Amino acid sequence: MQLNYFAKRLSAIGRWLTTALLCVSAIAFVWQGSFVSNVTAMAAPATNLIAAADAGSEVQGKASKDAGRTKGFVRDTTDKLKQTARTNAAKVDRATDNDSPIGRKAKKDAARIERKADKDSARTQTAIDKTKNAVESAVDNIKDAFGN
Repeated sequence: MQLNYFAKRLSAIGRWLTTALLCVSAIAFVWQGSFVSNVTAMAAPATNLIAAADAGSEVQGKASKDAGRTKGFVRDTTDKLKQTARTNAAKVDRATDNDSPIGRKAKKDAARIERKADKDSARTQTAIDKTKNAVESAVDNIKDAFGN
């Protein structure tokens, strides 16, 4: 059954009203939650500044700890990738004749994969260090802004 012109317009208006009501409800929910939940910040601002300084130290410690774990994960992944490339090259070499072109190609590919894995790993670890340093710098800047 096809809707006539009037029913189509009514349906479109209903969708718009529903969307608008949903958006207004979401905005009201966020607005209410952000102003009611943080009443203590208005009552005792000095206490919150001290807590913010402690939180900054915690954030810096967590950033260093997470960066170390992430770099360890990247190193482990690199090692596993290199080991898999070596294993696959050895399997191809065993499956083909001794010193065949396919076996040599597999070994060359394994060496290329290992070089690329090392290069990608180094780039990723550098990016992790830059991110950690940016977080620590931002926390230091915030602490300095509230400290002075």
